[in-house]
Amino acid sequence: MATPTSWAQEVITCDLCPKPTQQFCNNCQVSLCVDCVSKHVDKFKSQTHDIVHFTNRKIQPVFPECTIHSNQRCEAHCRQCDVHVCLKCILSSHSGHNIVEIQEIFKEKKKEIVKENQEIESTIIPNYKKKMNDIGIKISTTTAKFDELEKETEKHRKLWHQEVDNIFNKLDSLIKSMKENYLTPLKSHQSKLKNLIPDMIQTVEQNKEILKTNRVSEVNNYKSKLKEYRDIPADIDVKIPSLNAKTVKGRELDIELGEYKATLTQKTSSSLTDEVSHLTVRELLKKAKVITTILTGVKPLWRVACVRTDEAWVGGTDKVIRRVDKQGSVQESVITRCLSSPSDISVTVEGELVYSDSLYKTVYIVRQGRTEVMITTPRGWTPYRLCCTRSGDILVSMSNEQENKIIRYQGAIIKQEIHKDEHRNLIFKEGLYSLYMTENNNGDICVSDRNAKIVVVVDKTGRIRFQYDGTAARREKPFSPGRIVTDSLSQIIVTDYNNDCLHILDQNGQLLRCVDNFGLDKPSGLSVDIAGRLWVGLFDSGEVKVIQYMK
Repeated sequence: MATPTSWAQEVITCDLCPKPTQQFCNNCQVSLCVDCVSKHVDKFKSQTHDIVHFTNRKIQPVFPECTIHSNQRCEAHCRQCDVHVCLKCILSSHSGHNIVEIQEIFKEKKKEIVKENQEIESTIIPNYKKKMNDIGIKISTTTAKFDELEKETEKHRKLWHQEVDNIFNKLDSLIKSMKENYLTPLKSHQSKLKNLIPDMIQTVEQNKEILKTNRVSEVNNYKSKLKEYRDIPADIDVKIPSLNAKTVKGRELDIELGEYKATLTQKTSSSLTDEVSHLTVRELLKKAKVITTILTGVKPLWRVACVRTDEAWVGGTDKVIRRVDKQGSVQESVITRCLSSPSDISVTVEGELVYSDSLYKTVYIVRQGRTEVMITTPRGWTPYRLCCTRSGDILVSMSNEQENKIIRYQGAIIKQEIHKDEHRNLIFKEGLYSLYMTENNNGDICVSDRNAKIVVVVDKTGRIRFQYDGTAARREKPFSPGRIVTDSLSQIIVTDYNNDCLHILDQNGQLLRCVDNFGLDKPSGLSVDIAGRLWVGLFDSGEVKVIQYMK
């Protein structure tokens, strides 16, 4: 409503028509032109009206119209039925009920909103800002400690013979992977705090607007967010591993970081070429073992995406994506915007859920319970599978019904297309099956091309490094590569739907082992958690088996 100083500049129109206002009904709080005065009085004949010149108006609460009796306003509230009532309601269906003046509720609600705004502005927002600053300090400290680890690794590298460079290359890769795994939840925590502050500020501003209104319905319909804001997310503790090194010149070299250990022992120095007799690193278990079996209840089960160490998002053929824990309990459900079911799911480094919809040709992201459009794919191309990389990019596999390709996105911006080799030949075979892909620690893109029945690995520039066709595994049925992931040691793990097993390769494509010793019937989902365990989803049973496969 205009202030007295602005009346000269602003024309205030009638609430019933576009004409300038001249009159005002104090009882109904309605601006009126001369022609509409009679219309207003006729509409509410049963009520009294105080029609005055607009400049003599009095501001007072506007009571809502009765939904039962036309031309009646509700000036009371039935506590027994929790509804607004008019005089006729009180004399009829609400006779004998506990009736209070609606003005009392109106005043109580405004006091509650004022008190809530004071707490949010004076206490909760400053607490969030302090927490966000503390997390920033923790991130800086963590980064500095990992930087010191890298420097210390380089110092010890000089003491070792050139032949052990491979050990340190693996050690560097592990440190970078561990660093990202430790920093990711901290950054996610900081991001969560940061993202909540604007929401709280917006709530305060919305509350201020509500406080300005004299419309009873707007105030009484207010829903408090105070309980949600008071529950500040708990802190995340970070335990940094230490680097232990021991050097006995001419006899033994030993280095250890977390679960990674490498030892080099020299037997004799009589030969012109020293004999390297012993080298141990973190290695595959002789027999992989199931840590737990999760009954998701999702049948058939298509998609699995880990959330840190003890939870995963799962999806089937309906529109819902569910976050389950190791006991199979659903912790959160997201109803997607898909017409049927999402084509794929993944999780960003900040822990946000991403899903693709092939029918609407769109990739969505779920932030703080709200779904937003993240990527709209190029005309003629349909998005299918997703992979959120450690660098924050998103890989999307696409098809135009004739060709398949992979596009790297940074946000909504296309950074790279993997489509053709240096001779302009198609890298991936056309066909019905979409491509699954993941990014390795060295930047390689590892792709399951089920149409060609091979795994294709290209370097960060898109040049083909090698192909794996499953022959080395000597399986009974043709190789059928599906879901694919990499671990902290750059090993490549791919599901084989036809042969009910997993193939584990090193980063150069050499088969290390097949995992098939506990009924991996139709493995359709695959993810790896930050503890280095595999989460394998089974199509028919809807089970997720959590597998430990390394010492």
